[in-house]
Amino acid sequence: MAITKSKARKAELPTVKDFQTLLRSVGLRSTTPRVAVLEYFHTHSGPNSHAELFEALGDKGFDRATIYRILMDLAEVNILSRTDVGDHVWRFELKRGVGGAEHTEDHPHFVCVDCGEVSCLPGLTFKMEGSKAPKSVIRNKVAVQLKGRCDNCA
Repeated sequence: MAITKSKARKAELPTVKDFQTLLRSVGLRSTTPRVAVLEYFHTHSGPNSHAELFEALGDKGFDRATIYRILMDLAEVNILSRTDVGDHVWRFELKRGVGGAEHTEDHPHFVCVDCGEVSCLPGLTFKMEGSKAPKSVIRNKVAVQLKGRCDNCA
C-alpha cells in the first residue's frame, strides 16, 4: 500500500472549542478522538488514508476502528471528502473546516506510478463536451486522476 505524503498547512490552528462547535453544528457529539482527527486534517493537506491517520494518532490511544468510524462519520456530514485513486484505499481530505478552511471544489489528483504519492491538483478543471460522453457522465460528478512520475521519482 502506498502512503500519501501530506504537506503541513501553515494556517493558524483553530481551538478545541472551534472543533467542538463544528462537530455539534452537523449533529455529531464532540469527542476527544473526533477533535484529534479534525486537528490532524487542519494541519495536514492533501488526501490522507486511514492507515496514515492511525500512524499519526495511534499513540494517543485511539484504535483503528474508532478512527475509521470517525472518518466515515465526517465524510457523511461533508466535513471530509473521500476518494479512491484506484488502489482500493479510501483517502480523505478536509472539505469544510473551521475558520474558512475549505477545500470545496472538485479537483483532480496526481498519483505517482513509482512511489504512490498522491497529490491534489487544485485549480485544474476539465470540461467534458460533445455527444460521445454518456449522459450519466455529464450529469454526475466524475473523479479525474492523473498518473505519472512525481518530481522526486522522475
